[in-house]
Amino acid sequence: MSLKFAFTDAKLWKNIIDALSGLVDELVFIADKNSLHARAMDPSHVAMVDFELPKNAFSEYNCSGEVKLGINLEDMSRIMRRAGGGDALELSLDPEKNKLNVTFRGASIRTFHIGLLDLTHEETPVPSIKFNAEIKMTADALKEALKDAEVVSDHVEVEATPEELDINASGDTGGVEIKLPKSSDAVLGLNVTENSKAMYALSYLMDMMKAAAASDTVTVQFSTSMPIKLEFNIIGGGRLTYWLAPRIEAE
Repeated sequence: MSLKFAFTDAKLWKNIIDALSGLVDELVFIADKNSLHARAMDPSHVAMVDFELPKNAFSEYNCSGEVKLGINLEDMSRIMRRAGGGDALELSLDPEKNKLNVTFRGASIRTFHIGLLDLTHEETPVPSIKFNAEIKMTADALKEALKDAEVVSDHVEVEATPEELDINASGDTGGVEIKLPKSSDAVLGLNVTENSKAMYALSYLMDMMKAAAASDTVTVQFSTSMPIKLEFNIIGGGRLTYWLAPRIEAE
């Protein structure tokens, strides 16, 4: 079984690994002739991530058949932190040694070897949810709003009407309200069929927002007291999609 894929800029793979490692420590990537993809729940089963990058997103992509790569994301993240500005990146499978070779090509050629893990892979189904609110917006605007909420609380209330998206938070020291009207330059699309409101844990949302480094925009979907879905489009037709269960307040 052979597998080799490459990027003209190592930064893209670094950003993807950072975005995934916020939710899970270990992950099984599946490579086939058409794409590289992965899907997993976080250990507490509160959140889920779904990743796919089609072959045309790579500068080079060769895969002889389905290959499963069990990877410790923290180990991969440490390697990717060694990427130099402008470095190209090449990853190739060494099946005999059960390792993945990670090669940076810049002023020098540097190759790291990361051992593959024997991880159990269970197919996780994608949630089937009808959402009443869908907002396409700049990823930076959402990230900044969540940072504002972090100042006063560890959870955030997200509310959508046909006219605006509201992000509110309150805690022992005070509160904050952020309004993003339909007319805002940060709001690229707003479709709300029913007023929706739900509460979510900020720590998870901030981990998910690491994907903003790989995408300029995010599509937010949710309904009242239902999971929230965040979808980031990656260059080349790829995507990073997250789901997060709502935080239910005790009566």
